[in-house]
This record gives sequence, C-alpha cells and structure tokens, in this order.
Amino acid sequence: MIWLYLSSLAMFATAIIHSIAGEKRLISPLLDSGATKFLGPQLSGIMRGAWHLTSLFMVLFGVVVAWPGMPSGALIAIGAVWLLIGVAILVRSRGRHPGWPTLSAGGALAIVGAIL
Repeated sequence: MIWLYLSSLAMFATAIIHSIAGEKRLISPLLDSGATKFLGPQLSGIMRGAWHLTSLFMVLFGVVVAWPGMPSGALIAIGAVWLLIGVAILVRSRGRHPGWPTLSAGGALAIVGAIL
C-alpha cells in the first residue's frame, strides 16, 4: 500500500506544479499577450479554467490510486497512462519539461503498487 500512497503523493505534486507553474509560466503570459486578445474575457476564462481543471483531475487520480480496495487492473491502467505520458513528455521535450519526473513516478509507483 505504501507504493500507492507514494504514487498518490507524486500525482498530488504533479497537480500542484501543473497549476502553479502553468499559471505563472504559460497561462497568464499567454492571456496577457496580444495573441489571445481576440478571445474575449469569457473564452480566456474558459482557457484558464480548463488548465486548472486538468490539475483537479490529477488530484482525483491521486485519490483513486490511494483508495482502499481499488482493483489492480484499474491501478495498472492509470499507472500505465501516467507513465506513458511522462515518458512521452520526457522524449518530446528532451528533458526540459518540468512535469515528466512526477508524471512518470506517479505512474510507475501505481503499477508497482498494483503488482505487489
């Protein structure tokens, strides 16, 4: 069960990093630039909301992974998706994207926790 708690912790960390760093380094600069002025306040709000909704889903996955009695098949599926996304981001960004370590760790730990 410790592996699943560690996976959950990595997922929570990913969500926090995604929300805070993404807002500071991506969402705010993008919405403040001239590139998105044509969107208007409603669509700008939707973009910001969708970004943070993604972070909330990361938290939800962290809760699901740590939930007692969760079927191992579900844990393996969740872990595989997180691990694959982490590896894809690592390869695509050549290691420069800050999210790949916690994404990969969350996935790998979920798989280990499901198997052990």
